[in-house]
Amino acid sequence: MATRELGRTGVRISSIGLGSAQFSGGGAGTFFPVLPQSQVDAIVKAALDSGITWFDTAEGYGKGRSERSLSAALTRAGQRPGDVTLSTKWTPLGRTARSVERTVSERIANLGPFPVDLHQIHVPYGSLSSIRAQARAMARLVEQGKIRAVGVSNFSARQMETAHEELARHGVPLASNQVQINLLHRKIETNGVLETARRLGIALIAYVPLRSGLLTGKLHADRDLVAKLPRVRRMMTGISDKSLGRTTALIDGLRTIAAAHQATVGQIALAWLITYYGDTVVATPGASKQHHAEEAAGAMKITLSAEETRRLAELSTQVVR
Repeated sequence: MATRELGRTGVRISSIGLGSAQFSGGGAGTFFPVLPQSQVDAIVKAALDSGITWFDTAEGYGKGRSERSLSAALTRAGQRPGDVTLSTKWTPLGRTARSVERTVSERIANLGPFPVDLHQIHVPYGSLSSIRAQARAMARLVEQGKIRAVGVSNFSARQMETAHEELARHGVPLASNQVQINLLHRKIETNGVLETARRLGIALIAYVPLRSGLLTGKLHADRDLVAKLPRVRRMMTGISDKSLGRTTALIDGLRTIAAAHQATVGQIALAWLITYYGDTVVATPGASKQHHAEEAAGAMKITLSAEETRRLAELSTQVVR
């Protein structure tokens, strides 16, 4: 499976990674169901067998539970340090930059024996220290060999540039910015994030690349499934009969292209994401079942034509305007 460089760090990753917020133990107000470790093991094994070599987690996903669950699953799957790439995140809320260095030992312990390949600042707000101070703390971790690369998450173009500037003073590149990107959320094209990332050589990691299931087409095919979703998920994602109706034309377009490639609607949505923006954008869909991971990995094998890519962008623009 072809890999991509994570920014200008030399770290190689699969263009589709596996997000592991679902391994948090039912956090975020029951947004995710509680998955037994045996199911996590099966999901991670399916991802590995399908070509995924990069896994993303965070301190904030179940207070480290996701990190520990992911590490255990990788170990049971026979993986060793260096076989896969792992990224995690530090939670800045109510903390100073000193917490970055104080808590890295927890990240290392939770993910052990696997190293922290990418450590990210989870959000650009809530810390008692400046972004520059947080970036300096991250740079020191690289210098000490405790982490391999530094990333951010949910940063604006200006905030991303600030972190980049501070890290550069220490000879450390900013590897990535993890933000929401999907066919229904393309703000990176107008808010400066995409342009800045390309100019500075920073990778953009797309979270919720399937818009919490809306871009799989499954809810459009069976609208009764909407009522079965957790209420908090419906509220946070805006999934409703109205949003399903508004996006029907886009889903129909995805279905047509999916049929031509013998693929699923979700696979085409992911393939568009890692194609339309060139090598700048990679994605971390989550999975609560084995086939979710297998389908996501399958998107890396799909080659969309220029016309198919353009058509989906056009249909998307009609919805997001």
